[in-house]
Amino acid sequence: MRTVELLLDEAAELVVREAWRRLADAGLPSQARHSSSTNSPHLTLATCPELTGPIRWELAEVAALLPLPVRCTGLLRFERPTSVLAWGLDLDPALDDLHRRVWEAVASDSPPETLNPLHRPGRWKPHITLGRTRRAGAFTDRRIPDLLPAPPLSFRITTLRSYDTRTGALEVLEPRA
Repeated sequence: MRTVELLLDEAAELVVREAWRRLADAGLPSQARHSSSTNSPHLTLATCPELTGPIRWELAEVAALLPLPVRCTGLLRFERPTSVLAWGLDLDPALDDLHRRVWEAVASDSPPETLNPLHRPGRWKPHITLGRTRRAGAFTDRRIPDLLPAPPLSFRITTLRSYDTRTGALEVLEPRA
């Protein structure tokens, strides 16, 4: 499976990594516990089985839209198959358009049953994951807001990348020259 993700500017990445560290230090689930060199704060837009030529062509157009300013809306908790703690992002028209274009690119050349329905426009909730676990209700601790640094109110998303979950390879997706 291939992800399509956005990376944060350096200042925002440092704040997110600090939040990861504080959660881990408090004994709570944290992305800091993922020690892979590929682990970095990101915003997942979509997943698909492979990045085919047609998908890559469209994603190069999306990469040309970057950098893009985004605004943080605050702390979110999701209970899906996993419990997730995240900082939510405002789905303003520019981010909504970028996401829609990515979805249309991956949907154009992927079997529909292979696409994550949570990434579908209208259902997608833009967020930066701080912690994730299979333990239901893991983020109900009332100390959490006080443990975390203030989220970056606004920052830029700077880079489009893909992660191959099978091989562990990262690939920056560049605009067409």
